[in-house]
Amino acid sequence: MAPKGKWAAGITPRNFSWVIKERLALCERPGGYGSNHRRVRRQEEIIWIREQGFTCVLSLLPSPHNLHNYEELGVNCLHRPFSPGESSREVLAALYPELAHMLADGGRVVVHRNELGDPVVGLMAGYLAWSRLVPNGPRAISIIEQITHRQLGPVGRNLVGVALELRGANGASVDAAPS
Repeated sequence: MAPKGKWAAGITPRNFSWVIKERLALCERPGGYGSNHRRVRRQEEIIWIREQGFTCVLSLLPSPHNLHNYEELGVNCLHRPFSPGESSREVLAALYPELAHMLADGGRVVVHRNELGDPVVGLMAGYLAWSRLVPNGPRAISIIEQITHRQLGPVGRNLVGVALELRGANGASVDAAPS
């Protein structure tokens, strides 16, 4: 058996944070984005995701860039394009129950978009409120800001508002939230 080097376990993706400890996380796109994207770094970060036992990578990228890299390294991934705007309500109405189902079944999910900005952070704060893991929007915003060390801007705060509207519309309960 060949000895494994220190890189065999991969490297932690940039801006990685647990939203729900050992269950739900978010990060920057593995390998970075734009001119900062590095193929080797992408591979090492996907290896780390695999070695940490994540059952799914949820990519919110508008395009399917690099999804085949997950499959090549044996990591399950889902592509759910997301750009905040007029269709946010429809996307969140489908995405939140799907995410709750993945987590309820014992899954470990990491969510990413190109960068860790308002779309991803706001979506995650909205999930905390929608699933009733936290009692209200301001508390969800405060928690996600502490977790990510970022201030949530207008786009992210709007997503929390949409999540709260959806929570009221569909009667999401604590039973739908992961434990």
